[in-house]
Amino acid sequence: MSEQNPPSKIICIGRNYAEHAAEMGHDPQRSQPFFFFKPASALLATGECFVYPDFSREVHHEVELVVRVGVGGRHVKPEHAQISGFAVGLDMTCRDLQRQAKEQGRPWELAKGFDGSAPCSEFINGSFKDLEKTKRITLERNGVVVQSGLWRDMIWSIPELMAEVSRYIALTPGDLIFTGTPAGVGEVSRGDNLIARLDNRCKLTLDVV
Repeated sequence: MSEQNPPSKIICIGRNYAEHAAEMGHDPQRSQPFFFFKPASALLATGECFVYPDFSREVHHEVELVVRVGVGGRHVKPEHAQISGFAVGLDMTCRDLQRQAKEQGRPWELAKGFDGSAPCSEFINGSFKDLEKTKRITLERNGVVVQSGLWRDMIWSIPELMAEVSRYIALTPGDLIFTGTPAGVGEVSRGDNLIARLDNRCKLTLDVV
């Protein structure tokens, strides 16, 4: 994965598509997206395999549009937000660990932030104007489309997300934002082949081993 600046952090947005919020049992009319973090070691470059973690028995795929922060700072206004590139990625989630942590009232970062949990395609250098030329993110599992959505259907737009995140933490150029997943998340198994796309601009091919 090529990029202008190594990311100081990976920011992931939750519940940013109405249908996905509903399938996870939340009211999309009232649920605002929230964010959490993955460490840099979660990044998995194009061409590498996803190693199924031995501490989980239920890993799910979540395909996402990924943007790279162009201009950093605190309290960034939506009209001043800028990106320097975009890609397609996967938020791989140990759903069993997440469920257990929720039941125990504990943080569930380990279910999301383990090594290799953020596979990502090569980045396309570009601004919002370039991103606007794209439409759909999709995920195929063993040749069958299992997730498909228009990224413009996000509950919160990307500039709004950047403004919201920067209320709490300073954005740094090169930071990555996984912007949320459309409906259709599901389980993966060893031997699966996953292909994530952003139209015909970005492509990520991933084998689960």
